[in-house]
Amino acid sequence: MTDDEAGATPPARSPGPAHLTAHGAGSGSRSGAISTRLNWLRAGVLGANDGIISTAGLVVGVAGATTSRPAILAAGVAGLLAGALSMAAGEYVSVCSQRDSERASLAMERWELDQEPQEELEELTGLLMARGLTRPLAREAAEQLTERDALRAHARVELGIDPDALANPWHAALASLVAFTVGALLPLLAITLPGSSARVPVTVAAVLAALILCGVLGARLGGAPAGRAVLRNVAGGALAMAVTYAVGTWLGTTT
Repeated sequence: MTDDEAGATPPARSPGPAHLTAHGAGSGSRSGAISTRLNWLRAGVLGANDGIISTAGLVVGVAGATTSRPAILAAGVAGLLAGALSMAAGEYVSVCSQRDSERASLAMERWELDQEPQEELEELTGLLMARGLTRPLAREAAEQLTERDALRAHARVELGIDPDALANPWHAALASLVAFTVGALLPLLAITLPGSSARVPVTVAAVLAALILCGVLGARLGGAPAGRAVLRNVAGGALAMAVTYAVGTWLGTTT
């Protein structure tokens, strides 16, 4: 053996069929669980962001029309409840539709596996080849995956669905309701606790600080640059409060 041969880097090897079987061809339940958790966190940040902006716009607008603390508080609480329930209902309907679609796809895949097993085996082989495996290795891996659990293999590789972790509409609705409520409480407290002269400035400062935090968290969870996300967040919230305050002030002087 020469020195060059001894120091050479061994050639990269494709994963064997046993490795593919154990890890579900690159889309195992562990990676699926992590992805699901990140999606929930991202949805929570977005829900809180909606609660902050919508409630801030509402209470700042009312504060522009009146200095009555009970009136501002009543409007803010009504906005919080309406927004949180609306978010929860919308998320429930959306995730129900997603789950129904996933179940229909799994039912179709189950029928195809029952009626056309060879065609489905060939299809799975082609999908694994598209991921970079040679045909003999892809065929062997497809056979082992099919023997172990054909439906789960096709669901993960072909459909991108984890049969053991279908979307839960009740969880989604509750998460949206809680996230929106937490976000909405900040402007509601900021507008009602200070004196009348400090209400709007305190609320604007608190809301913009919260939007910066939400922008940073959302960007990091999504793997995007934080600066641009923060700028969009702050600009949207500032515009919403400016418009509603201007309208509220105008209505307060004309009524």
